[in-house]
Amino acid sequence: MAGHRLRSRRSGRSVPTLTLPILRRDQWEIAEHPAKVKVLAMGRRWGKTVMGGCVSLTLANAGGRAAWVSPTYRNSRPLWRWALEATANLRKRGLVRVNNAEMILEFPSGGFVGIYSGEREDALRGEWFNLVVLDEAARLSETLWTAVIQPTLADYGGDALLISTPAGKNWFWREWLEGKKRMDNTIAAFHAPSSANPNPRIRAAAALARERVPEAVYRQEWLAEFLESGGEVFRRLEEACRAEWQEQRHQGRLYVMGVDWGKFQDYTVIAVVDVLARDLVYYDRFNQIDYSLQMDRLRMLYQEFEPLVILAEANSMGEPLIEQLLADGLPVERWINTNPSKKAVIEALALDFERGEFGLPREERYNAAVKAELSSFQVVKLPSGMLRYSAPEGMHDDCVIATALAAEAARDNQGAGYAALLRGSTFYE
Repeated sequence: MAGHRLRSRRSGRSVPTLTLPILRRDQWEIAEHPAKVKVLAMGRRWGKTVMGGCVSLTLANAGGRAAWVSPTYRNSRPLWRWALEATANLRKRGLVRVNNAEMILEFPSGGFVGIYSGEREDALRGEWFNLVVLDEAARLSETLWTAVIQPTLADYGGDALLISTPAGKNWFWREWLEGKKRMDNTIAAFHAPSSANPNPRIRAAAALARERVPEAVYRQEWLAEFLESGGEVFRRLEEACRAEWQEQRHQGRLYVMGVDWGKFQDYTVIAVVDVLARDLVYYDRFNQIDYSLQMDRLRMLYQEFEPLVILAEANSMGEPLIEQLLADGLPVERWINTNPSKKAVIEALALDFERGEFGLPREERYNAAVKAELSSFQVVKLPSGMLRYSAPEGMHDDCVIATALAAEAARDNQGAGYAALLRGSTFYE
């Protein structure tokens, strides 16, 4: 496949030499397997794009019609850039024509590779292909696969490559199970974690991820495991229910607070965390009251616990509230809620739970609301490939965010607590 001179399917003439990356042995064995449908559940950076790209370009160079379907056009950009680079010499010689607007590469043999978006199913209807690659197939709809893609392969007995990291036990999982069961000329399934890529940088990234992301995310994204829900974030919550509920500052303790603002539908939650014990020791949860009353309740809690820091959401109405609290002399720090910033604090809290390094109130009457939100909180992989952390539709995540912010503030201020101990203070006597 790498640099081989193939014969055109249409004319029998020699086709230009297409020099492609040399596939690894495991990639080559999959590419050479005779199954018409190959289902690949692989971890991040295993080499799915390179393998699928080599197969697609080789087929197109030999006169075949290949389609690469991604959840969105944005997802397909890495493959498009890779394909342009792989065909650079042929393009310079005028042997491969490029349609950037439609994202199509046309070869002198009459073959082509076209990039398609799963969001535009109608663009694929009526087409026929010798090969279709479904990239991140688990994020595409089952209808796209069964009602749109399969008919495009029927007339000429085309092949399909379904490549993805898992996303729960959905249709992609069912196809993978069927492939594992049969492993014949009809359908075959393959699996490998990210660490199967011998590139030391990829292996290092996989090892680092094991330490830095929640176990469920690591198992799904890097080990390519099919998890029951595909979205569990917080684990070992029952084991974490060990902390003492406190309604005011205890002598010799240091505290921080996290605040997630709400008004009508959403709740405002103020979470209080013991800095060195790393326990949630108190939280206040309320809605449908005016912002001025919300700030009064926060001021009262500040007087009760004297926190080192109050880490508060600054989005929307948060900014003017923070400005007022700062004017009142409260030690408030801003937190901007974006997908990356939310991902960071949520994953850090999830790791704390998994390592047994964060506690919840031990009594059910005090932990019920926060535990319910933590239990239902989920991660969803967006069509863009990014992970989105949120509550299920119709549910709340205000306790989760406030707790995650307080935990983040505790991590940032642990040094202050230990410094106080070293100075011989009475903290934690």
